[in-house]
Amino acid sequence: MADSYDAFRYISYLRLRWRWIAASCVTAVAIAAVASAFLPRRYTATARVLIDPPAGTDLRSPLAISPIYLESLKTYESLASSDSLFRKAIDKFQLRRAAGTAPVESIKKRVLKIELVHNTRVLEVSATLPDAVKAQAMAQFVAESTVEMNRSLAASGDQDLIRTVEQQAAAARMRRDATEAAWTALLTREPVDALKDALDNAAQLRATLSEQLANAEVELADAAERERTAPAAEQASIRGEQANVRARMDDLHKQIEALDKRTAEEENLVAERMGHRDALDARRKADEGAVAAAENRLQEARSEAGRRGERLTIIDPGIVPERPSSPNVPLDLVAALLLGLALPLVYLTLEMSYREHRARARRADYYPAARQE
Repeated sequence: MADSYDAFRYISYLRLRWRWIAASCVTAVAIAAVASAFLPRRYTATARVLIDPPAGTDLRSPLAISPIYLESLKTYESLASSDSLFRKAIDKFQLRRAAGTAPVESIKKRVLKIELVHNTRVLEVSATLPDAVKAQAMAQFVAESTVEMNRSLAASGDQDLIRTVEQQAAAARMRRDATEAAWTALLTREPVDALKDALDNAAQLRATLSEQLANAEVELADAAERERTAPAAEQASIRGEQANVRARMDDLHKQIEALDKRTAEEENLVAERMGHRDALDARRKADEGAVAAAENRLQEARSEAGRRGERLTIIDPGIVPERPSSPNVPLDLVAALLLGLALPLVYLTLEMSYREHRARARRADYYPAARQE
């Protein structure tokens, strides 16, 4: 009941002073209106840039809609708000005349706003200037410069990649050419065909010598058989034939041994040279494969040029604003009205509290004196 009574008294107290409250509100609104009329007009123009994923990326894929990917696109905010780009805009639109000696950072903070729209691939470039036409032109200039910078960076990256792959391909071709030269020199320095022909001839010669040795052994056996049955007068002649056959057999053995030794040396030499050829031929094939792989990478790098990074497209260059962004007259008037209402309410609340406190103090002083009487 006491709370209701206090609220009623508070409302009654305010109602008795409504003219003072109304005067405060009217005064605040009037001051705000006058101030808004004299404040310089500033206009904000906004250009919008769409950031598309790299070519070939399905827009419905998890990558294209991933929050992590969308967060990574904030890199383009830094690209669009770079100091070097804003300095170009200052020179182009002669902002120094109006800003005076203010630092570039301060001018950029007042004039330029770059923001990636939440959970989208749209980059908004806003420029705020006293001239509406210049504000739109600046927003469009920054957006176009951002698109061009991104295209230039992507092209530069593609060219760097292409040059790197070209160097790798050139190095692979040089290795292949050096291996081919070494192969040609090896064929000249270490021929094999003549050795193989010599081995074939040696094999045929050995077969002939082996056949002659076999025939000599047959002759020797035949002579030994005849020696057992021949008369004594023919014994000496047969033994002479046996000696001749044995001498011929010894000579054939020596020829075969020498031929086998020379054949073994030539076979070892052929094996060594074939080993050199096989190793160098394996290098030739490996170098040829490396050249083919490098040329394929080079072709892919050239065909993929311009398709690796995100593609920026201006979807809205912005329009010349017709209404100033500041001062915001309706907002300023509402704020002034609230302030004009709040200040007297606070003052009257404190005043009422102070008066009630004094009244209670006077009553406390009065009643003890009355009891004493």
